[in-house]
Amino acid sequence: MLKRFWSRAVQTARLLIGVPDYDTYVAHMRLHHPERAVMSYEQFFNERMQARYRGGGGRCC
Repeated sequence: MLKRFWSRAVQTARLLIGVPDYDTYVAHMRLHHPERAVMSYEQFFNERMQARYRGGGGRCC
């Protein structure tokens, strides 16, 4: 139970600061899209960062 709580707390903290959760992505892909290739961590991270900051070259205050 403590392990599950800690895992959820870490996932929530990552979402709050904008760090993508690779483990959740991998689990989703294997469960729902087994025919697709899973991106490497580097590919996943780069794709998430591009999606986050696309369309204006950055954010202002």
